[in-house]
Amino acid sequence: MIGQIIKKMDNSIDPECRHIKLLISLFLTMAVIIAYWQVKDFGFVYFDDNLYITDNRYVQEGLTAKGLVWAFTTYHAANWHPLTWLSHMLDCELYGLNPMGHHWTNLQFHIANSLLLFFILQKMTGVIWRSGFVAALFALHPLHVESVAWIAERKDVLSTFFGLLTILAYHYYVKQPRVVIYLLVILFFGLGLMAKPMLVTFPFLLLLLDYWPLKRFQYNNNRAHSNSLWCFDFHKFLRLFLEKVPLLFLSVISSGVTIIAQKGMNALPPLEFYSLSVRIENAFVTYINYLIKTIWPQSLSVYYPHPGDTLLLWQVFSAIMLIAGISILATYTIKQYPYLAVGWFWYIGSLVPVIGLVQVGGQAMADRYTYIPLIGIFIMVAWGIPAFLVHWRYRTIFSAIFAIIILLTLTARTSIQVGHWKNKITLFENAMRINYNSSLIHRHLATAFIEAGNVDRAIFHYYEVLAIEPENLAAHNNLANIYFAREKFEKSIFHYKEALRNSPDCGVAHYNLGMLLVKQGKIKNGVLHLLEAVKIKPDFAQAYNEIGMILARQGDYKKACIFFSRAILERPDFSKAKINFEKYLKLCPPDRKASGNNGVIDFN
Repeated sequence: MIGQIIKKMDNSIDPECRHIKLLISLFLTMAVIIAYWQVKDFGFVYFDDNLYITDNRYVQEGLTAKGLVWAFTTYHAANWHPLTWLSHMLDCELYGLNPMGHHWTNLQFHIANSLLLFFILQKMTGVIWRSGFVAALFALHPLHVESVAWIAERKDVLSTFFGLLTILAYHYYVKQPRVVIYLLVILFFGLGLMAKPMLVTFPFLLLLLDYWPLKRFQYNNNRAHSNSLWCFDFHKFLRLFLEKVPLLFLSVISSGVTIIAQKGMNALPPLEFYSLSVRIENAFVTYINYLIKTIWPQSLSVYYPHPGDTLLLWQVFSAIMLIAGISILATYTIKQYPYLAVGWFWYIGSLVPVIGLVQVGGQAMADRYTYIPLIGIFIMVAWGIPAFLVHWRYRTIFSAIFAIIILLTLTARTSIQVGHWKNKITLFENAMRINYNSSLIHRHLATAFIEAGNVDRAIFHYYEVLAIEPENLAAHNNLANIYFAREKFEKSIFHYKEALRNSPDCGVAHYNLGMLLVKQGKIKNGVLHLLEAVKIKPDFAQAYNEIGMILARQGDYKKACIFFSRAILERPDFSKAKINFEKYLKLCPPDRKASGNNGVIDFN
């Protein structure tokens, strides 16, 4: 049905316009491919890519019945987005673990989103070139690189794809109000939410589109048109709002499920960590920071540390005044320039889920969060500039030159930004140049250098972590592991003890220190730490196995088998523990009983 409607409308379009639309579509496609061409040689960055693909056995198995059930029932990666999981599974079905295929899928969705945006705006407004310019800004802006070049951000481009299909179906529903088309709106919206809950504010975006360009807010013919903004038929507004209730219902469900998922995975910092006032202040400043990076896309990073309570009063006050001023101006001029108000409130509203009022993780902002919201700003630019130049004789030439310069600049800047996503080292080295004093960035760089085999560089960055955050558990523990492997035992013991001094309930640190002490011949102290590890972490199969090995070496085979069996109980696929159990069970004397149980052992 949708296809028939499109065909019917296209047949009524001037052939020359169809040629222009085709040329713009070809331009958008080629421009995206040129800007993102490098990604074909990029690998997985192992920054969430491991959670979504490389360490995820359900995804790697491709499309299976078991994987389908898992996708709809898991909160893995602190989200419920089954459609995203199915998309990654399909990629593994097609490409295996070849990253080029996964990158290509992201790029295809970005191209499709750019073309859809152009098509939708052109259909709704009847204006070709401005719609094309909005789509080109969307396709080529550097702030969108993170959503496209990061394989784990499939959820961004996928949810936007269905979000735009929602708007397209809604446009046809407005033209032909039929139940079957409205059901398509609900279907596309639901699919978008199942890819990423970023779309929860879409019902309100549709209300904005009702005002402009769909012009469903009609003024009351029974009263004189005054300059008041509120001379529209309120009953019609109420009907349009009620029309969105089914979509709002889906938004509420999606929001609730998302909060449950993120709380369950401890992804939501408590109010004690970021108070409500701190979150509100950061939200206002972040709105302005996104605008600054939109106008001047420099110093883009994969991670922006949260400022906490360090924001200055003038920064917060200036941000509030600027947001309020733009909002008042957009509202005051809404009758003359409706696209300014629609674009501005599109930007403000679509950022609400990710602006930090509900804080997720430790970042203040993220480039990927702008993928949908910046459409509103691009609409303001594409329609606003020609409107302000309407009486200028050379406005057409100026607009064309302006558009060419902007798009060429964005293409070059995007290509540079894409290059940072080559691997985890290049990604976080760029982030380090922008935010050197972030312990998280140094920690990820250290991990990346270990994976690359450059342990000395990893040591440097772990010490940078400790310079910023002296009590960092991961840095102490990982330095201790490195020194253990290099047989620098005194340094290793120092860092294990520092880790435990700051985090006495860290079972892994107790285990590592215990293994080191045992290696040094300090059996009693070593076993005490191993026992503490299993006390803290009762499912620590590796620790049970190591205690069993110590007992076996001392000839107490029955006690050893108790611990081997516990290791197998906690990890049924633990082959080493099974071999040990079978080996030493045969050596157990039949006439003796184990003198200890439940980890109570005398090692004197």
